[in-house]
Amino acid sequence: MHKLKKGFLQVYTGNGKGKTTAAVGLAVRAAGDGYKVIMVQFLKGGSTGELNSAKLLEPNFAIMRFEKPRGFFWTLKEEEKLELKREIQEAYEFCISTLKEEGCDILILDEVMGALSNKLLCIEQIQELISLKPDNMELVLTGRNAPQSIIDKADLVTEMKQIKHYFEQGISSREGIEY
Repeated sequence: MHKLKKGFLQVYTGNGKGKTTAAVGLAVRAAGDGYKVIMVQFLKGGSTGELNSAKLLEPNFAIMRFEKPRGFFWTLKEEEKLELKREIQEAYEFCISTLKEEGCDILILDEVMGALSNKLLCIEQIQELISLKPDNMELVLTGRNAPQSIIDKADLVTEMKQIKHYFEQGISSREGIEY
């Protein structure tokens, strides 16, 4: 495992497409250079192309999921939301231990802002993760609606802004492109 001399806090946010794609691109680049990358995906249970790509780059790139597959958050019953919250807490504990043990060079928390906005994690938990980031580890947070307090702490913030999207023409998500 390489060690970064200095790791930064990156945030990919906004209402446009490309937050996860940017994070996966960074992971592929880093894994190709021998860095160990762990991506923890929140609120994603279905099959996606990045899961297959990560397998091709093992052991340098691993994607971790702690949730069982289920529908979108807003379609879930209260009992399912409570179960999801427990699974998200397990993912959070994994992130804590990965940061404390310096278990990788780059830790990506994909769609962590979605877990925050759906009240599955609280802002204090995200701030704790940020505070535990070792100096030589890169931490990447993705998802819409990044709070200003996280943006203020970040070293790099990229906002994906939707200008035009084919979803507006009734085109649904496409395998290999959106998932």
